[in-house]
Amino acid sequence: MTMITQDRRRFLGATATAFAALAASGCMTNGGSPAARGATRGSFAGYGALKPDPAGLLDLPEGFSYRVLSRLGDAMDDGGTVPDRADGMGCFDLGNGEIALVRNHELQPTHGAGGPIAKGFGKRNGVFVPGGTTTIVLDAASLKVKRQFRSLGGTIRNCSGGVTPWGTWLTCEEAPTGPGQRYGDGLEKNHGWVFEVPASARGLVDPVPLTAMGRFNHEAACVDPATGIVYQTEDRDDSVLYRFIPKVPGKMAEGGRLQAMVIEGLADTRNWNSPAMPVGKPFRVSWVDLDDVEAPKDDLRQRAVAKGAALVARGEGLHMGVKRGKAEVFACCTSGGAKQLGQILKLTPGNAGKPDMVELFFESESTAQFNYGDNLTVAPSGHLIVCEDQYTDVVDNHIRGITPEGRAYDVARLKAQTELAGGCFSPDGKVLFVNIYAPTATVAITGPWVA
Repeated sequence: MTMITQDRRRFLGATATAFAALAASGCMTNGGSPAARGATRGSFAGYGALKPDPAGLLDLPEGFSYRVLSRLGDAMDDGGTVPDRADGMGCFDLGNGEIALVRNHELQPTHGAGGPIAKGFGKRNGVFVPGGTTTIVLDAASLKVKRQFRSLGGTIRNCSGGVTPWGTWLTCEEAPTGPGQRYGDGLEKNHGWVFEVPASARGLVDPVPLTAMGRFNHEAACVDPATGIVYQTEDRDDSVLYRFIPKVPGKMAEGGRLQAMVIEGLADTRNWNSPAMPVGKPFRVSWVDLDDVEAPKDDLRQRAVAKGAALVARGEGLHMGVKRGKAEVFACCTSGGAKQLGQILKLTPGNAGKPDMVELFFESESTAQFNYGDNLTVAPSGHLIVCEDQYTDVVDNHIRGITPEGRAYDVARLKAQTELAGGCFSPDGKVLFVNIYAPTATVAITGPWVA
């Protein structure tokens, strides 16, 4: 990853520079090694059987191992302790041999904060609500924790988000609530926003809600480095896919246009009642402008559908990769598909006057492929790495890999009765960081990843 800069005026100085920033964030595809070329040809079948973990936490293939970096209740450098419900997460190169993990905490107003919060966005009954982010700074070589601290406070249910090419984390509230609204008792402000946290922050940041990006049940975000456009998902059964076109790329607080995806000839991507969206068939995309984006009634998605936007089944994980110099946006639709086990959409932004295109990249046909895919990332090999989030009487969540040809394979199996979240790779592509939701644990997985 390139060195982080706070001078956003340099953002998009050249398209090549922008794509270099994306590649550095661990989103590259089509590596040049024999293993990667083999995977592209369709020969890669996975890493083999998962071996039982003697510690009873995370089963991995032969040759892989993990270490726990941070746990619920660990003392932090700001005097607090690590809070619970770790969800989405991004990895950043700070330079000087350090990397940072900016980690969401999906905490509701009644949950513990891990200690008093000195400043934040919103309060409930006079006390800052406990959601937000913590930052873990690691030695890049040894992965030793050098410091960890709270970096955003006073928000609610920070679910997922996304990294930016300029070295910040977009953290998203899955909580369109506020005074006089459902679940809003005692709240002093409206919630349901996106906030920005610099990876280089050394403590609590000043929270600025990016209101022009919309108020809804936010899940994830990702940025096209060639244009500055931000794509966003919404965790609702009747959600839509959004994009935000900023007035100034990299400066979302200065406003812009929020739009929803319209698919030519297709009103519903979910495939619940009929296979309207076959795997691999491309559809032409247009975008419809949305108004009243602060959505006091939490009806933004419904107004988008009334304007022709396509329905999406619980849009959650969202990530951008690059294939042969072209950006590709992958979006997990957690309950989509004929068997409602999950789908992955692939959106290819157009260029040189060509239209955007979308296709159904993957639809799970069995729980052995994946079951309720949530957070996802793109490995340096171009494979998707998907964290499962299914809750049954006996929870059996996995990390699944999906090859560029759409074949699923096992990467890990969580033995704890909770979900996996926040998967992201180190800048060199050698380490997969992932969160165990509750009780919170952040782990680093190393092994013979395909290059």
